[in-house]
Amino acid sequence: MDKIRGVNLGNWLVLEKWMQRRLFEGFDGNDETDFCTDLPEAEKRARLKVHRDTFITYEDIRNIKAYGMNLIRIPVPHFIFGDDPAWCEPYVGCIGYLDELFEWCRELNLKILIDLHTVPDSQNGFDNGGICGVCLWHKKPENIERALRVLEMLAGRYKDHPALYGIQLLNEPIEASMLEENLRKYRARDPERSAQSEAVPTGLLKDFYLEGYRRLRGYLDEDKAIVFHDGFRLKEWVGFMQGPEFKNIVFDTHIYDAMNGPAGRDSMPYSYYAGLLEEHAAELRFMRQFFPVIVGEWSLMHFVPEQETFSDLEQKMSYRLMADMQLQTWERNTDGWIFWSYKVIYPDNRTNPGWSLKDCIRKDWFPSEWSGI
Repeated sequence: MDKIRGVNLGNWLVLEKWMQRRLFEGFDGNDETDFCTDLPEAEKRARLKVHRDTFITYEDIRNIKAYGMNLIRIPVPHFIFGDDPAWCEPYVGCIGYLDELFEWCRELNLKILIDLHTVPDSQNGFDNGGICGVCLWHKKPENIERALRVLEMLAGRYKDHPALYGIQLLNEPIEASMLEENLRKYRARDPERSAQSEAVPTGLLKDFYLEGYRRLRGYLDEDKAIVFHDGFRLKEWVGFMQGPEFKNIVFDTHIYDAMNGPAGRDSMPYSYYAGLLEEHAAELRFMRQFFPVIVGEWSLMHFVPEQETFSDLEQKMSYRLMADMQLQTWERNTDGWIFWSYKVIYPDNRTNPGWSLKDCIRKDWFPSEWSGI
């Protein structure tokens, strides 16, 4: 397909509390595991039904098409099929919603990248991994096998669907330094379980990707992409899966650095950010020697201009500049980009709307030519 210009559908089939806090009202839970264990069965199912029925609708997909997008990346959980109580309880399956998305995208001529976003016992300790402060997936062979089996079931179900672009093997498997930070930031409910957490070793991750590729190619023709994430260790994939037996492999990296100014500052001068983007551009060009490269997640979050106070017009122009800087970098140095995320429901006006494509479009924060630079 042409260069990917897409958006993620975060918080629809994989819950992230920060993206819709009111869904977690009335109990002390921080992730999807808490949501599914703390609430009574009837209430859990009722809340999830309302959420899944309304958070993303056909109208939203039509908006995405109108914005100029050509691809949707859809995070899915390991329990999506609800097929085996041993693996899926206490969660609630949601495969029907993915089926519906495929039909909407068929009608609107959009492609779908299915992203396995959570796995049993989590691969990263993020809230988006389903269990805050826990990273134990890779320590049990049966967990790894379960992830592979879910990938196979997804491939088997959608292999002939015209909307399928490809399947991403695993979202954001964590490396050691980032896991340490996650365990501090995303506090686990069970400290003893959290203490057993370990980063996903590169060798094990490579073995998982190789086996995942082998199994998925048993279902998917070579025109369907198989995507893998860099695991926050971008250059460790040099030379990986380079033989002629590997077809249509896409390399995914996620770039979120707009909130980390120099020396711990809350704001980031444009000149400093421009330097960061130049570094990213060089890395992206380097990796394109080996794979097609996409930036599968990026956003406009938490960028604050250098001045302490600014008008609505100054805010708009600062975000437009930041959008343009990133888009120019991705357009010139990658095979595509996918914004995180389409929609966020904010509890108040203090939360930065730069995470929400829908709000960024509404606020006119993107340059007019952003969808086809």
